[in-house]
Amino acid sequence: MALARLRPARSLAVGAVLLTSALLVSGCSAILGPEEAQRDEPNGEVTAASDADVFSLQLGDCINQAESDAETEEFASLPVVPCAEPHNGEVYAELELEDGDFPGATTVEDQAMEHCHGQFEAFVGLSYDESTLIFWPMFPSEQSWELEDDRVIQCFVGPESVTETVTGTLAGAAV
Repeated sequence: MALARLRPARSLAVGAVLLTSALLVSGCSAILGPEEAQRDEPNGEVTAASDADVFSLQLGDCINQAESDAETEEFASLPVVPCAEPHNGEVYAELELEDGDFPGATTVEDQAMEHCHGQFEAFVGLSYDESTLIFWPMFPSEQSWELEDDRVIQCFVGPESVTETVTGTLAGAAV
């Protein structure tokens, strides 16, 4: 199982095409691979920093991806943290794709980019062009689609650089 991840670079020109660098996020793990994130009972928020299986991520989860991860093409987990701690990404939207045959990598990537872009302003409180934040999607690969019945696109928002962090949710941040 694998998810492809794109992190678009902010364009300096209005209306310019988003530049992306693809990462492949593999949900395949060893027999005792990454676990689900540690969560509190009442509302399911992450309570402790840990490496969580990419398939255990939920809306509102915050991650603290290392700069070195940008060079990694396959990994089974992402470092989750409570959103009250410094982090550089937050899951702000999801979309479940319809069952059926895998529609192709380009189609899935296009749907992911369109959905995440479309949900950005409602979450952040500013349009993508006005914001200093960026978004990037994780979406099913053909392998995860076929082997794991993976149909979920997840949208992340965070600072332009993985070396920058924020504290708290970016919902309504209007930055």
